[in-house]
Amino acid sequence: MRIISGIYKGRRFTPPASLKARPTTDFAKEGLFNVLANEIDIEEAQVLDLFAGSGSISFEFVSRGAGHTTSIEQSFQHGAFIKKTAQELNIKTLSVLKADVFRYIETCNHSYDIIFADPPYSLPQLAEIPNKIMNSALLKPDGLFILEHGKNNTFGEHPNFINTRHYGNVHFSFFKHKTK
Repeated sequence: MRIISGIYKGRRFTPPASLKARPTTDFAKEGLFNVLANEIDIEEAQVLDLFAGSGSISFEFVSRGAGHTTSIEQSFQHGAFIKKTAQELNIKTLSVLKADVFRYIETCNHSYDIIFADPPYSLPQLAEIPNKIMNSALLKPDGLFILEHGKNNTFGEHPNFINTRHYGNVHFSFFKHKTK
């Protein structure tokens, strides 16, 4: 796993083999961040990474100058890996919380400029995530929500849907609050 751009560009780190995360591929991550560069200003943004896994996306946001990134991961082992890597890189703008994502969505009282979610593609509640995010106060009015998913999910009918980009088997659906 490597950081593609920013102040930590080219840094590689290897999650332990026991980590069960499916990191976003470099190809897909590069495509995603190329799209984001044209959609939203990452510098100084408040970012929320749900289902953080190995922390790959969190580290990419940090490297590109996000003001603060919060990683939510239910697995103690995954969270410990993200914390350890952040310490090795001396990152001060990353918080890692061990929490259930759905409970966090319901109870969090902070709002974010960018929310990224990479749930397991087989998660039964995956299709509910856009509604849960868009109906909460988590996303700032001009913020952007990105959901990573497999090819079997489509969100084109969702009222806040903007578009979907795909890179191989990885699909990213983008959502924003509609202006009135």
